[in-house]
Amino acid sequence: MKQIVFTPASTRQWIKLAEQIRRRIDGRLTEFATSGKGDVKRLKGRQGSRLRVGDWRVIFYDEGGSIVIVAVGHRREIYDRG
Repeated sequence: MKQIVFTPASTRQWIKLAEQIRRRIDGRLTEFATSGKGDVKRLKGRQGSRLRVGDWRVIFYDEGGSIVIVAVGHRREIYDRG
C-alpha cells in the first residue's frame, strides 16, 4: 500500500469538506493506494493525475512510494481555468 500524504493547502481543503464527503473520498483513496483501481486520469497541461469520486476530485501525483494530494474539492472549483 502506498502512503497518502497531504500538502498544507490540500489539508485545509480536506478539513472544510463535510464528514460524509471525506469518508467517501477516503474510501476511494485507500482503494487506489492499495490496489491502483479507481477512476484516475492524467491531467493535461499540468503534472499529476485526478481521482474522481462522484462530483468530487482529488488532484495528486506519485512520488516514490507515496501519493501526494495537491488539491481536494468539487469539480467546478478544483481546476484552474484562467
